[in-house]
Amino acid sequence: MLTADLARSRTDENSITPLLIDTDEQQYRETAAELIQIFEEHLGESRGELEDTIDQLTVSDTDYKIVQGLAKLLKDECEFETVAPVDPREIRQELFEVANRNHPIVRQPTLGEDTQSVWIYSTVADRLGISLEECYRGMYADLEENKRLVRFGHRVSDKYEGADESSTTTRLTGDSEESYAEDTITVDWLLTRYNLALAQAELYDATEMRIRVWDSFATVFSYVKLFGLMHRIYPIDSDGNRVPSTDVADGYEAILDGAASLFSKSRKYGIRMANFLPALPLCDRWKMEADILDDESGSAGRTLSFELDSSSGLSSHYSAQGEFDSDVERTLAQKWERMNTDWKLVREDDVLDLGAEVMLPDFAIEHPDGRRVVFEIVGFWTPEYLDKKLAKIRDADRDNLIVAVSERLDCSSDDFEGMDDRVLWFKSGIHVYDVVELAEEYAVDGRAPDHRH
Repeated sequence: MLTADLARSRTDENSITPLLIDTDEQQYRETAAELIQIFEEHLGESRGELEDTIDQLTVSDTDYKIVQGLAKLLKDECEFETVAPVDPREIRQELFEVANRNHPIVRQPTLGEDTQSVWIYSTVADRLGISLEECYRGMYADLEENKRLVRFGHRVSDKYEGADESSTTTRLTGDSEESYAEDTITVDWLLTRYNLALAQAELYDATEMRIRVWDSFATVFSYVKLFGLMHRIYPIDSDGNRVPSTDVADGYEAILDGAASLFSKSRKYGIRMANFLPALPLCDRWKMEADILDDESGSAGRTLSFELDSSSGLSSHYSAQGEFDSDVERTLAQKWERMNTDWKLVREDDVLDLGAEVMLPDFAIEHPDGRRVVFEIVGFWTPEYLDKKLAKIRDADRDNLIVAVSERLDCSSDDFEGMDDRVLWFKSGIHVYDVVELAEEYAVDGRAPDHRH
């Protein structure tokens, strides 16, 4: 994503709008192409050399912020490494010790100073079993500007591909930790990512987001959970108005809000919202509204309106399959694959109708004979959100709903009145056979039209 200083937007009295670029505009396409070429040509070179070349790049009619913003997104797809035959810290320590022991610092430099310096480097190089040049270059190889660009996208520098692990002492990766990174970084990829990043940057100071989606519900809401966004979901009609039940719903509205201390932690929570945004363009029809803190107005708590929808031209780089919502879920799924059980763990995509609100459970557990339970995991939330979560679980009133609850949460069996026997308490991880045991007891025929009391 972009840093706040690289964001470009227009603000009027009550709203803020990111200054998206026309991805078909020739000047931007030429700029993007030149930047991609610079990164490709600097594979194996130092980070300092790469950034100097970017800083010297001048493109007619292209705003400096746009150039640096595009470069920032490309850096996120890079991997920089400290390349040295010996840990630079060890080289420095040896150099300082030899220099201090044999040539203590004096106030007046002598004509033999250069000769002494070479002797010191040679002595240390011999001790460490490296060349004089490697000793000299390796001394400060771990400085940011001296780290080497060893990967750009999926291209790896020929100099370091398959290098012995001992030649690389430390590693610094870019900000991109996404498994969905493109195989090939193209002009179209970069420009569409840039527009998306501009929109994301506006959400760093968001206090609340309201989304409406009319398709791909399961995928979108899996990302809501993945990024830990506290949410309430309501059924809506084709015009976006709330309706009394899922039976007459054409889509869903989600209110994504924060904790009671949201204003003091708005930036941290806003980054989560920014990370979530690329999930929305996975839908054919969607709308987003957000409240953004206006830090420049001088009015405490004043917010600006920020709106986007499916006509904004944004594209997503996220997977449409959805990811696991937490490490607890991911670990449970991995354990399940190794266990010998007829029960199958599947991602749940059903919506539990709670009347005015809805609930999307984490998993369903199904047996070949048709029996089925709905499985919800209650992880780590604020007390305020936990209360709402527990109320939803009670309101669901499903015979086949089982729940796993972290013991780290401030709640007890009393909070699950009427269904405390269907609660599995866990510390760090959930055991598969404990879940299977509950499933055996509370599963109902999945073909039945309704499983309520």
